[in-house]
Parts: sequence; C-alpha cells; structure tokens
Amino acid sequence: MNRKIKVMTVFGTRPEAIKMAPLALELSRREEFEHICCVTAQHREMLDSVLALFSIKPDHDLNIMAPRQTLSSITEKVLAGLDGVLEQEKPDIVLVHGDTSTTFAGALAAFYHKVTVGHVEAGLRTYDKYSPFPEEMNRNLVSKIADLHFCPTVQNKANLAAEAIAGEAFITGNTAIDAVHLTVKDEYKFKSAELKGLLDDGKRIILMTAHRRENYGEPLRNICSAAAEIASKFPDTRIIYPVHLSPVVRETAKEILGNIPNVSLIEPLDFDDNINLMARCTLVMTDSGGLQEEAPSLGKPVLVLRHETERPEAVEAGTVKLAGVDRDTIVGLASELLSDENAYNAMAHAVNPYGDGFASRRTADAIAWYFNREGNRPDEFRPR
Repeated sequence: MNRKIKVMTVFGTRPEAIKMAPLALELSRREEFEHICCVTAQHREMLDSVLALFSIKPDHDLNIMAPRQTLSSITEKVLAGLDGVLEQEKPDIVLVHGDTSTTFAGALAAFYHKVTVGHVEAGLRTYDKYSPFPEEMNRNLVSKIADLHFCPTVQNKANLAAEAIAGEAFITGNTAIDAVHLTVKDEYKFKSAELKGLLDDGKRIILMTAHRRENYGEPLRNICSAAAEIASKFPDTRIIYPVHLSPVVRETAKEILGNIPNVSLIEPLDFDDNINLMARCTLVMTDSGGLQEEAPSLGKPVLVLRHETERPEAVEAGTVKLAGVDRDTIVGLASELLSDENAYNAMAHAVNPYGDGFASRRTADAIAWYFNREGNRPDEFRPR
C-alpha cells in the first residue's frame, strides 16, 4: 500500500489563511494525504481569528510577528524558522499561497531543502514590480521556484506559459470562493458589537477597505475624500470602513472621515463578519485583492481603488471596475451605481470568473495525480 503524501501548508497572514483554510481542511479529510500545518504568524491576531473560525490547529507556529517589522526581518525569520521545521517533518511537498513575504520565504526555504513546492493562487500579474509592493515581485519569484502552479483562471495559466515558467500548471478556480461558500449564512449573527447597530437603520451599505502600501499618502487622502463626498451626496447610504491597524491608515481615515454621520470607522472584522457584511451590502469599494474575488461570487459590484489589478478577469467579466485613486473618478463611478439601476444590475449579475467552490478539491486532486495516486490528469475549472 502506498504511503500517504506528506503535504505541508505554510501561511502567515489573514488573507493567506482565509484562502488556505479550505485547502487545509480538504487535505486533512482525505486518506491519501498526511497534512502538516505550519503558520508563521506574520499577522498574529488576524491570523488567529481565521484559524479559530475554521477550527485549524497548526502543527508548527513560528510566531514571528514583532512591532514595526520590516520585509527583511519577516523574510529572515521565516527562512530561519522553517529550517528546523522542514528538517523535522521532511514533507513531500510544501504549499504556499499568493504573494506575501511568508509565501516567498516559505518557497525559498523549501527550495533550499530540495522539497517540491506548490504555489496556490499562481500566475497573477500586474507586470509592474512596484505595484502592488512587494507582492508583485514575491509572486514572480515564487513562480520561478514552484514545481506545481495552481492557477485560479485561464489567464493566470497563460501568464505562466508566456513567461516560460517550468512545472505543472492547473486551473483550479480560487480557494477564496470555497471559503465564501463555507462561511456565508442567511441567518448569520454578527459578532462585532460595532457592526450590529449599523445594519438596523435601513440605509444602503457600502463596504470600503483601503490599506495598501502604494496608496499611503495622497492616494489614501483622495480615497477618503471621495468617500466623504459620496456619503454627503447619498445620505440614504452608510459607508462602513473596517480600518486597517496601520497607524498611517488610521490617522488619515480619522482625520477625513471621523466626523461624518453616515461613515462608520470600525475595527477590522473577522472574516466571517466581513464576508456576511459583504453579502448584505450594496457595493464594495476596495484596494484589496481578495475582495475582488469574493464580492462577485455574492453578486456585489466592486470599485477597485487602484490604478491596475492583477485580477483583470473580473474587469473583463464586468463585475469589477477600476476606479483608481482620483477623487472625482471614484465619486462618479459610485454615484452611477447608486443612482442607475441598469448600471448596477449589469455589474451585479455578471458571471463570476473566479470559481465555483471546488478549487480545494481540484488542487488536492492535482497533487495526488502529480504523486501518481490518480491515473488521469484532473479536470480544470472553467467558468460557466
């Protein structure tokens, strides 16, 4: 009888945890795998809330987070911490996700130990190495290291082919959609005390997030100023902004939006609160990557508060529009969606290109096939 395939998942931030959790659960329930979970805790509290939500108990916790940590210190600590874990566990394959410093350092550590690397959410590109920073370069570097590439979309796989990236590439859909399917509930009860009282006044809800490093400074001020104008123009609407823990973000948000009655600056939400709020909102305005994938699966139009996106499929499908960081453009696009029912429905009813809730199963099937536990190459995801 073949021994189990020893799969180690390595992740450390909240976005990684959200998207790796469904895959970790899938690997743990299947008999052909022995699943080892290693977290770096690049984000500590936000990571822990996701682990608790999905009832995942890590086998190894590097606990690297420190005040004012830098990209260099994160990379150094992950490399050093994983040395001992990899030596102890000797996995057959290490899975990393996306584009964080944990992802790059995790892939590099596995490479140093000559362990097969699988890259979940592979092939995303903006082709601007400083935007998003440092994510664009992280995912490029991981592509060079990885042996298996689990691509959410056809375009992601095509990007790898155009770059002559070696290894096996599979179109799986995005595990973010798996996480949404596991979490959204009709009768959901919100945990956030701040949030509970905001959903009872009958106002339309705009969910807003803005936190990316490249938006620090004038771009973030423009975004917040646009939100202030939208709130004034549409008093029947409430903007709910879970504000990132970054002092830079918090200071700007409070200065510009802190005294507007129908703008609510609240603490960051746990994933289940956030995704169920999204299911009940009218519109999403965000510079996040994950929300661009999650919101279309819930029929919510998205305005992306960035100049470019590594997720162009949603723009092409019509579920997402690039609003940039110009105040007037953001206000104009939001006003159209809040005033024009036809414009709103065109975005809300577009086909989600990112998945059907089975990306984790396809990824596990591909790993089993790669290690000769399945005869036929697994079927790939195609949006309907």
